[in-house]
Amino acid sequence: MASPSTVSAPTGVSTWQIDPAHSGAHFSVRHMMVANVRGEFTKLAGRVRLDTSDITKSSVEASIDVDSISTREPQRDAHLKSADFFDVATYPTIEFRSTRVTRKGPGELAVDGDLTIHGVTRPVVLAVETEEVELTDPFGNVKRGATATTKINRKEFGLNWNVALEAGGFMVSDEVKITLDIELVKQA
Repeated sequence: MASPSTVSAPTGVSTWQIDPAHSGAHFSVRHMMVANVRGEFTKLAGRVRLDTSDITKSSVEASIDVDSISTREPQRDAHLKSADFFDVATYPTIEFRSTRVTRKGPGELAVDGDLTIHGVTRPVVLAVETEEVELTDPFGNVKRGATATTKINRKEFGLNWNVALEAGGFMVSDEVKITLDIELVKQA
């Protein structure tokens, strides 16, 4: 088995698929105003059209299978899949489509796009960090990686369920922090 090799990313246009086995969509929310509860979606797919000569001509499309949600607590996962939250039976996917890609600095991009959750589409900006190198794995696949972060207000997407706490505040925060760890595979 050959060892992986790293090369500088060539310029030009290329198409990449999200490698679901090596990628993740993670989130965290405040629970009862005292602790962060983290979760993830384990099934995601997507495509990146990368133009390294003119990054503004690049684009991203991604989809997350909402039924793959995991917070390591089966009862909570079932509640999140119910009509109180994601309503998986009606809205089985979360979708993202970029509208603009801009370079913010070395290895830093801003990817503006439309995020659709629970049938509601809102603009978001993903702050993306990437090494901007390509690596050939031992099996001959050319790979790249990136981490993207953003924050959303879940109520803006129709995820309104909550319980007021006797001491004040609510059971679940409105703000959701999202982190996407993405490994891409170059397409022929």
